[in-house]
Amino acid sequence: MGAYIIVCANVPDNDLKVFDNWYETEHLVDAFNGFGAINASRGWSVGNSNVHSTFYEFTNLSDAKAVLRSDALEKLIKEFDRRWKGKITRTREVVEIVQQIKLN
Repeated sequence: MGAYIIVCANVPDNDLKVFDNWYETEHLVDAFNGFGAINASRGWSVGNSNVHSTFYEFTNLSDAKAVLRSDALEKLIKEFDRRWKGKITRTREVVEIVQQIKLN
């Protein structure tokens, strides 16, 4: 089964608009292409409007784990830190899908 890399960022109120625009127009596309993901999606928490989550989908766990050691991730981290260091904290998690039910 597949796997996801999930990135959650805690964005201060005064950076929400700029961060959202940057992620929409630059970062999501750069990460999607750099990681070789099969799907990428993002959104804002309904319970906490400062929490932004991004989901990168991979066909298997090996592909997702390989991203964690990749030059592409290192480059994206450097760019993120250049723009947001000290303002936005984030976490990164790899999740392996062990069961899935789909609507036909």
